[in-house]
Amino acid sequence: MSKPKVLVTRRWPEAVERRMAEVFDLDLNTADKPLSQSDFRDALGRYDAILPTVTDKLPATVFEGPSMRARILANYGVGFSHIDTDAAKGRGIAVTNTPDVLSECTADIAMTLLLMVARRAGEGERELREGRWTGWRPTHLIGTRVSGATLGIIGFGRIGQAMAQRAHFGFGMKILVQNRSPVPAEVLARYNAVQVPTVEDLLPQCDFVSLHCPGGKANRHLINSRRLDLMRANAILINTARGEVVDEHALAQALWFGTIGGAGLDVFEREPLVPEALLGADNLVLLPHLGSATRQTREAMGFRVLENLTDFFDGRQPRDRVA
Repeated sequence: MSKPKVLVTRRWPEAVERRMAEVFDLDLNTADKPLSQSDFRDALGRYDAILPTVTDKLPATVFEGPSMRARILANYGVGFSHIDTDAAKGRGIAVTNTPDVLSECTADIAMTLLLMVARRAGEGERELREGRWTGWRPTHLIGTRVSGATLGIIGFGRIGQAMAQRAHFGFGMKILVQNRSPVPAEVLARYNAVQVPTVEDLLPQCDFVSLHCPGGKANRHLINSRRLDLMRANAILINTARGEVVDEHALAQALWFGTIGGAGLDVFEREPLVPEALLGADNLVLLPHLGSATRQTREAMGFRVLENLTDFFDGRQPRDRVA
């Protein structure tokens, strides 16, 4: 029996690629550059499975080809808002993702950003590297205390809870939560957290706000100018969720005019493009989408895709099926 023909759309960790090649008839995108929509339309007619990443855009138009050989899109990542799952489902194509395995490392990056912005570490490093540091002085780069502060978490799934673990137990932070559904009382109790009904209820109460909600149309520009105006003047916004969750123009204005204290971003609306207004903001820390970027996590993501594919082609329901 012939092996399923599989396309990996970007380069993955070597250990995962090697194992994939043993199990499937594998094609790699050796150029490691994002594929176009026409590339995907063609691939859907030639492969049994396509393994996209967050850099790949698969809107409804991609699924309009006359013939679809593909039976599954096994996404490398937990977020899948870059895939029109309704269109895929309409063509009989399953979609899976890779939850769980990247929660801890993404929360690590969120806490890294929070600490860097609060203690003005990005500004300090730039000053030092550029030879502008003149020595210690009592008023130099005064930041914001993290220990004991109030952290608002928007989206209290696996990553949001991992962030609460770090903040509450590591820094004694008070945790407020806004989530689209009620969080079980026993989960809130782990972090002595309080759930509030709306984003508007949460923002004015927080020294820090960390976003861990899904992307997609429902949450596009969830943080906009109106909601930024509800934040405290010295509050700090952290986004490791999806770029489209934040209105970047509104955020740039808030940073430049000092209506919030600062921000830390690991994701952007039009990656890899970042608006000039954000690049020039000193009270902003920018990272190039490093949330899951550890060897252990990136390998675990790949092997989770392999598990989903193996289950699917062996006639079992993949545990991470989302469409």
